[in-house]
Order: sequence, then C-alpha cells, then structure tokens
Amino acid sequence: MILSLGHSHTITAITIKTGLGALLVATLLSTSPVLAEETGEWPLGHYRLPEYGDLIGEAYKVVVDNEADTLLDIARTHNLGYEEIRRANPNVSLWVPGVGTEVVVPAQHILPDADRTGIVINIAELRLYYYPEVGEGEVPRVETYPIGIGRDGYDTPLGITTTTMRLEDPAWYPPRSMREEAAARGESAPAVVPPGPDNPLGKHAILLDIPGYLIHGTNDPDGIGMRASRGCIRMFPEDIKAIFGAVPLGTQVNIVDQPIKVGWDDGTAFVQVYQFLGDQNHGIQSLLETQPMLNQYIVDQSVNYAQLQELLERSDGQVVPIEPPTQDELLEEQAQPLILLYEVGL
Repeated sequence: MILSLGHSHTITAITIKTGLGALLVATLLSTSPVLAEETGEWPLGHYRLPEYGDLIGEAYKVVVDNEADTLLDIARTHNLGYEEIRRANPNVSLWVPGVGTEVVVPAQHILPDADRTGIVINIAELRLYYYPEVGEGEVPRVETYPIGIGRDGYDTPLGITTTTMRLEDPAWYPPRSMREEAAARGESAPAVVPPGPDNPLGKHAILLDIPGYLIHGTNDPDGIGMRASRGCIRMFPEDIKAIFGAVPLGTQVNIVDQPIKVGWDDGTAFVQVYQFLGDQNHGIQSLLETQPMLNQYIVDQSVNYAQLQELLERSDGQVVPIEPPTQDELLEEQAQPLILLYEVGL
C-alpha cells in the first residue's frame, strides 16, 4: 500500500505487530540518514543530531488494521502521547478509530531552543529530549519521548536542575496534600505504596535536585501526553526503562516552556506551535514574539504574517515551513497595522 504525504515524499506500508493487534505502518522512502538509521539500527525516537539545522524525524501516516486498536495504542506504538495524536487527528475517534482509517503520526519535531546537553523537557509540547554524551568516533544523537506533566494547580517547575539518584522498584509515599485531600473526602490514603502494579511511580524513578520531583514511570500509561501528575514528569514504562541506566547522576535537566518553536533546515524556516498550558490563546503578543525568532532565519524575504497567524490559531504541533508571502498578502499587510490582523487584542 502506498500513501502520499505531500512535500515530494512517498511512503510504503509494512505490517508490524503491536500488543493489541497489527498496524500497517507507513515508512518514508527517503535518502535521509536520520530515517535510514531510525528504520535500521536505531530505536524509534532516536535521531542523529543535526549538524546544521533544528529538525528531527518525519511525519507519516499509518492505516489501522485491527478493530481493537485505539488511537492511544497507535500513539504509544509510534512514540507519541495523548495530546500529540489527538491534535494531529481531530476527526478520528479516540477509542474506535476503525479498520482502514488513516492516522497521521506527527513524528517530526523542532529541537527546543536550549543547550543540547543532558535532558531538555519542554512542558508545552509534553516531550522530553535526551542528548547522550558521546565518545570519540560516536555519532551525536538525540532521543525524544512523550511525557505527562503536572496538572492544573500542580505545575511542573521550570528551570535547570540535575539528576541525583536512580531508584528501581521504588516505594511511593503519598504527599501530605494528597492525604489531607483524602481525609477531607472522608477517605484514607496509605502512608506508603510498595513496589508493584498499584504503584504510580512504576518500576523506575530518577530523582531531581528539586525536592519532591522525579522523572518516573507510571501504572497508568493513558496519562502520557497529558497534564495528569502532581508535578512530576511521567514516562511510558518502556521509555523510562530505556534511559534509566543511561542517564548519569548529575546530568543537567533543563525544564522549559516553549509553546512556539522556530527552526531551520536546508535553507527553510519552520515553525511548530502548541497551545499554552493554561486557558490563554495565542494572539498579537505571540505574533510579535515570533517575528524576531523568524528574523534569525529569514533575512532575504518578508515574514508571511497571514500564514503565521493561521499557525498560531491552529496550535496543533505540526512542523510547517514558512512560505514567502504572496504579492496580495504583502499589499494587505501594508494596508493595515499588524495588530489589526487579530480581531481580539492582547
């Protein structure tokens, strides 16, 4: 089966087995070394670090081949979380996508605007990036994983910290706030939850140098890609297991909030926009803040404000190349102030 994605890419479908059935998986036929490594020796979500530029991965499509598969099953199989798969497929049923349904897999990312060292967590996109140290002759690479973060009222803290300890089969001690909340409901909370299937930390935990905050697994994988924790960073069990033994103690962890990312690849500027974590929408302020970010890359043409406005309004996390504005768009921009592009002000 051949599926077309546009942008001169052609993909062919192969069948792989998942835990709940089979999927027809679309793989790009491309000369890209990143994709060659990903579909060969490197695990999904592992990429050669771009020597020049900021893009990793490619978006592609899969065709559901088993009625038991949910959109969340497909997301997990393809290194995605809940919000990523939902935003990319707004018209596909979450629980019953249906045999024969095409599902977009948004597996392309712009690397966050941060030092490419240690772990970088961008809470706006619910994603973790790990830049392993490499020895002489090794290929610099980046690994990326979907995560869950703190829900409203339990925000995941921002800033730079380090890893301090690794715990395998950790016990979980519910915080005082949780015990007090349970008592207010007339319920009791355990003082400790031992290792096992009921432990929300899962089987692996990496402590941060911020008291009470960890990167850990989960006993509820459906919460990956959502704001569902009390501030900690959750990962799929297989993902935390993959980095657990690889991340040295003392590794830098940079937690950032970048809902708008701008990058460069092969002479083209790209933008990737996510929704704010709160109720705020992107407006004129976001447009004004994005302009200087784009000016780093676009020096010989005008910024396409009409396209940029559309991307900010969509906020769907797709990586989109910025096209030069048409002559009509240039004339329209000259005829009205930039702020009038938005019906709503700041």
